[in-house]
Amino acid sequence: MQFEVWAPQAERVTLQCEGVTHAMQRDPGRPGWWTAEAEAGDGARYGFALDDGPLRPDPRSRRQPDGPEGLSAVVDHGRHPWRARWPGRPLPGAVLYELHVGTYTPEGTLDAAAGRLGHLAGLGITHVELMPLCAFPGRHGWGYDGVSPWAVHEPYGGPEALKRFVDRAHELGLGVVLDVVHNHLGPSGNFLPEFGPYFTDTHHTPWGAAVNLDAPGSDEVRAYLLDSALAWLRDYRLDGLRLDAVHALVDTRACHFLEELSAAVDVLAAETGRPLFLIAESDLNDPRMITPRRENGLGLHAQWNDDFHHALHTALTGESQGYYADFARDPFAALAKTLTGGFFHDGAYSGFRGRRHGRPLDRSRMPAHRLLGYSQTHDQVGNRALGDRLSASLSPGLLACAAALTLTAPFTPMLFMGEEWAAGTPWQYFTDHTDPELAEAVRRGRRREFAAHGWAEEDVPDPQDPATRERSCLDWSEPEREPHARVLAWYRELIALRHTQADLTDPDLADIKVAHDAQARWLAFRRGDVRVAVNLGKEPASIPLGPRPARVLAAWDPVDAPGPDGLLHLPGESCVIIEQD
Repeated sequence: MQFEVWAPQAERVTLQCEGVTHAMQRDPGRPGWWTAEAEAGDGARYGFALDDGPLRPDPRSRRQPDGPEGLSAVVDHGRHPWRARWPGRPLPGAVLYELHVGTYTPEGTLDAAAGRLGHLAGLGITHVELMPLCAFPGRHGWGYDGVSPWAVHEPYGGPEALKRFVDRAHELGLGVVLDVVHNHLGPSGNFLPEFGPYFTDTHHTPWGAAVNLDAPGSDEVRAYLLDSALAWLRDYRLDGLRLDAVHALVDTRACHFLEELSAAVDVLAAETGRPLFLIAESDLNDPRMITPRRENGLGLHAQWNDDFHHALHTALTGESQGYYADFARDPFAALAKTLTGGFFHDGAYSGFRGRRHGRPLDRSRMPAHRLLGYSQTHDQVGNRALGDRLSASLSPGLLACAAALTLTAPFTPMLFMGEEWAAGTPWQYFTDHTDPELAEAVRRGRRREFAAHGWAEEDVPDPQDPATRERSCLDWSEPEREPHARVLAWYRELIALRHTQADLTDPDLADIKVAHDAQARWLAFRRGDVRVAVNLGKEPASIPLGPRPARVLAAWDPVDAPGPDGLLHLPGESCVIIEQD
């Protein structure tokens, strides 16, 4: 087979495959590329040496059996016997479920996670969104410090396990989305700078030098990331990608990398005959991110909407620190604004940033499904000092209200694993760095960060302690007992309602009407003939919905439809979905 590597600054490159060394030749048609032929089948170990230096793994390695610093292994994608005949599942009408393989089950493997997919199919989920799978040092971690963006983390089961997972998901009617990280690589085991100008000091990010998207040599770097993204979609038959922190992708070229990527994904979708989509994580609040390319946007298909989360979180908890401050001034008004306009920060002043931020969405042209709405995510739980979920501080009734707002809002809803049964387990920040100095730096940095916010350092979990990861694993016995069972039944009812009530997937933001009373702590909104009302206060509330004939579609507590006076009498910390003629 032919091996190739981009190493534009090297004077000599050698390939070592199965212990045999081969001199590589410059490719006359591709500047900076080196090629060599060698006998190799699936599983063959190999690596490259630059200018007689140490043996390094392939930057485009499909498998790292011994971790990111070991030799690469050949992967023959044609060997897998795919079972499911899968036409694909588009994003409109979807209900996503964010899942971390390492803590979804105690085993922490793709095969073990696949064994639990029936739970998600029965819940009504349409797509599983996997947190990053690319190889990283150690066994356990969040996955955002990966250094082999083409390879599946070996402790999760490697490439074949991912294919088995996807096959099982597709058999159950579940699409699979993968979280990928293009904005940085992890600090340990990152050999890319030895091969070429993958990073540039022209721009800086929170992780150091930026990925080189616009400096000399950036054509090949862009192709490296683009080809990696397409490989996940093509070789593993994934249905979409979630792009981590795209606001950190600094690109001054006329055609932004994200526009180039979205165009390539659309071409692949046409070739495969399956709907494929890209979901951005962006805090720019820039509608161009999810505006079609034909309308001069970047052409991504959706993005996370943290504004909805922040408004909902402050209304539920009363928290006002950090970025919650802008929303906490009037959380019910903030929630109403996001429900009708998508963004809260739409060009208005942000006290947290000390400047204006964002720009308005065109509600008449932007379908609401292009924004993802959620009450919890890995970021919003795991980046808290103790990794505490909403279930650690809120009553089941308030959790039910959060679910009702998330699953009936105009946005594409996304759940964070375990949320559907009010999991009692935290989800904490954990690492398994093999570099002792890096491990200690992360441990101290984490504790120092939260000490500055009033936490005692000894109360902040040690990321390197295996117990931190173990505490974060879901307890699968919880859904069988109260109050978890009742919460799970409520999520299942709400998701079924979303799938059957056309008004709940109507993408028209301009058609939504919201009323609220911050003092009484209730909020109600209308979507077509459907009315959703939540009472976040402890006392019962009387909510004017109008005298039109109505019937209750779903309710957390027993409640009657509004009578002739049009008033809905809703118990404290409760919610209801009503259909009015």
